[in-house]
Amino acid sequence: MITIAPVLTTPNLILRGHTVADYDRLAAMWADPEVIKHIGGRASTAQEAWFRLLRYLGHWPALGYGYWAVCDRESGLYIGDVGLADHKRGMHPEFDGTPEAGWVITPAMAGRGFATEATQAILDWYEASYGRTRTVCMIETVHVGSIRVANKLGFERFAEVTLPAGPVSLFQRS
Repeated sequence: MITIAPVLTTPNLILRGHTVADYDRLAAMWADPEVIKHIGGRASTAQEAWFRLLRYLGHWPALGYGYWAVCDRESGLYIGDVGLADHKRGMHPEFDGTPEAGWVITPAMAGRGFATEATQAILDWYEASYGRTRTVCMIETVHVGSIRVANKLGFERFAEVTLPAGPVSLFQRS
C-alpha cells in the first residue's frame, strides 16, 4: 500500500504530498470567496482548513491514495489541491465507496488548464497503480468551468442530488 503521495510532474506542474508548511496557503485558498463560491459557498474556518490538511495527509496511509498539493513547476508556488478521496458522503448508493476526484486551483492561476492537467496526471497514476476502475466526482450544477474539466477527463453525469448548499451533479468515469 502506498502511504505517502508520490511526486508527479506534468509539463507545467509538480504534484507533491501536502506538508504542514502548506497550511497558510491552503487556509487562504479555502477562505477565498472565489474558490468556495461553487464548493458549498462557505469559507473554511482556520480549524476546518487544518482538518482538511489532516484529511489530505491521512488518506494516504489509510487508503493508498489521496490528495496532492499542486505547485507551479516554474516557481514552485502552491496553487491548489487535486486528488482522490473517500468522504463517505452517504448521499447516493452509486457514489460512496468509489474514489472521488476533486480539484481546486487558486483564482490567480485558474483558466490555464491546470485543473485538467493535474487531475489527468493523478487519474493516470491511479490507473497505473490500481488498474482502470470507476471514479466519481461531484460538482455544483451551475459550476460550468468544473463541469468542462470533468467532461475533458471523461467523466459523465449520472445523477443529480440536492444538498443543503444546493443541487449538485454526480459524475462517473469508468
